[in-house]
Amino acid sequence: MAKREPQTTISNQRGRHPVQKRLKPLRRAVKLPVWGDLSIRLGAALFLIFIVVMIHWWDRDGLVDSVDGDVSFLDVVYFTMISITTTGFGDIAPVTDSARLKEAIIVTPIRFAVFFIFVGTAYNFIIKRSWEKWRMARIQEKLSDHVVVLGYGVSGSQSVEELIERGTKADDIVVVDPSEERLKEAEKLGVNVIAADATRDETLKAVRVSMAKNVLVSAGRDDTSILIVLTVRHLAPKVPISVVVRADDNELLARQAGANNVINPVRFTGLLLAGSANGPHIADYLADLASVSGRVHLVERVVTEEECGCSITELSTGGRGLRVYRNGRAIGFWEEECQNLQPGDVIVEIVPSTNGNGNGNGNGNGE
Repeated sequence: MAKREPQTTISNQRGRHPVQKRLKPLRRAVKLPVWGDLSIRLGAALFLIFIVVMIHWWDRDGLVDSVDGDVSFLDVVYFTMISITTTGFGDIAPVTDSARLKEAIIVTPIRFAVFFIFVGTAYNFIIKRSWEKWRMARIQEKLSDHVVVLGYGVSGSQSVEELIERGTKADDIVVVDPSEERLKEAEKLGVNVIAADATRDETLKAVRVSMAKNVLVSAGRDDTSILIVLTVRHLAPKVPISVVVRADDNELLARQAGANNVINPVRFTGLLLAGSANGPHIADYLADLASVSGRVHLVERVVTEEECGCSITELSTGGRGLRVYRNGRAIGFWEEECQNLQPGDVIVEIVPSTNGNGNGNGNGNGE
């Protein structure tokens, strides 16, 4: 029986909640919030109208009121509004050449600008947003070769940030979490999000988990994470699954549930602590390897055609080969088999980082 952890981020009992009849659709953050967009448009329209009011007020001698012959400020505001909206009752009209010239050269372009602001607002809030919902629904239906992150706690959020730093497009990441607060943070990164329970078949089908490139599970509780792994493996027999567990005796259960990679952050922290006891720089180097922001990082890839027959020390990337996986067996760089790479071999190598924090030059000597 999986041991329970104190933190909970995703419901851990499949039968605790009734089956969701309708999942919330996939969504992605907009660059400008609705209230901000509306405020800018309304402010621009009011500013243009104010300019027209001032023009008419300063040139009110060129206007004639056929009702009482007097053009007051209220008459100017009234004339401005019917002029901009092209209503034109005819009770107030420009009669002098200067007034008509200003109406033609200044007021008319402003009238068109205000008109397009209101048309654009209607398009943005009705047509465009409806189109965006439809587009996201189509994206959701055709998701493939994407990364699904189930749980957006501490580990999940760090993994998403690291994925983006490593070159994964935010559009190709889907985050599933029941917490709207956490999903708002995920949306800031530009990823797709969906508020739902990751232990449900309906949720995983909605994010097309069977078509995913990878699935990362970090539910905050070992029992919940293992249940999610079981559900994912049932729906996606061939998709690689990585899961975070915190209890040592739950690692075996996670693998039996179908996880390809089991990460124990407690164990990794212990390795860093033990390494620091044996040397002041070992922990620093391990942390460097684990992050793409360091000077070097680990890369796993399939051997290229031109590398076949070569030694692990003669990689085309200039990286330092550490290990070869051949037919499910791990071979160290010091072993004889690594001196003759074969088609289908998987290589784990250290390569210099190409970001701003690293000094790697791509020849394997950047360290």
